[in-house]
Amino acid sequence: MKAVRNPLAYIAERWTPRPETVRRAALTALVMSVVIIVTGGAVRLTGSGLGCDTWPRCSDDSLVATSEMGLHGAIEFGNRMMTYVVSAAVGWFIIAARSAKPERRSLTRLGWAQFWVVMLNGVVGGITVLTELNPFIVAGHFLAAMALLTTTTLAWIRVREGDAPPRPLVGPPVRRAVLGLTALSAALVVVGTAVTGSGKHAGDDSDIERMPFDWETVTRVHSLLAWAVVLGAIAVWAGMRLMDAPPGPRARARELIWVLLGQGVLGYTQYFLDEPELLVGMHLFGATLVWIATLRLLLALRERGAAAEDAPATPAREPAPLAAG
Repeated sequence: MKAVRNPLAYIAERWTPRPETVRRAALTALVMSVVIIVTGGAVRLTGSGLGCDTWPRCSDDSLVATSEMGLHGAIEFGNRMMTYVVSAAVGWFIIAARSAKPERRSLTRLGWAQFWVVMLNGVVGGITVLTELNPFIVAGHFLAAMALLTTTTLAWIRVREGDAPPRPLVGPPVRRAVLGLTALSAALVVVGTAVTGSGKHAGDDSDIERMPFDWETVTRVHSLLAWAVVLGAIAVWAGMRLMDAPPGPRARARELIWVLLGQGVLGYTQYFLDEPELLVGMHLFGATLVWIATLRLLLALRERGAAAEDAPATPAREPAPLAAG
């Protein structure tokens, strides 16, 4: 009965995962959150957004894609099935985090946050289909996926840290600069949805409503924001060097700069080549890397002690007392 009432507690009493197992679970959830963003982009870029024309069924007559729906139906239905794969990865992390010894409630909360974001995004995805790819709902669908990426990234970082109170590694000016840089990066992602929402990749071959923005203008705004993020990252890195910041935060700033430069090359290339599908997909993948690198820099500004050392897979038993005599 206890297993039915509280299965997580039941498992936690009987299984103690090694710290490396919890880390693998966190990494799996992170990887799958990137994968579902990329596969969602593939649905849009192949014009398969209405391959399944209703929700939660694939069509009025079938729960799944059929051969009559062709490749578009298979792609859209395959992306829907990816939700279950992501849910399984998130579920594994929740179980591993809940079963860890000593218990780390912060990790369990991050796991449940991932679960609820997945559920929310499933509903938003259904609304996207029912509204026939309304561009603002599509943008919300992508931003919800980025919220999942945020929670999985935070869990991946936190699982490798201890639970001591955070101790700042840099001064207030650097912390404020990185917070501003994070806000700029978030704005860059949001404006990127406007670029796509007003561009030619509507997600379906039919006449789909687009965002009422001039594509050239919103693209230039996106480009200016990208340059602001790049220059901000360089300024943060230079400031850390001048202030002799620890090597960890400096390394994270340097990594962000390289990711931003690569993303910028992709962005300008796709712009001048009139948005070829492959490059747009690569740029979407690059956006996930930019956000991950930004969060890593933000959390590198403090430390919370070392993570617990590897523990045995099962608790050690107390030795039986020796018989007297």
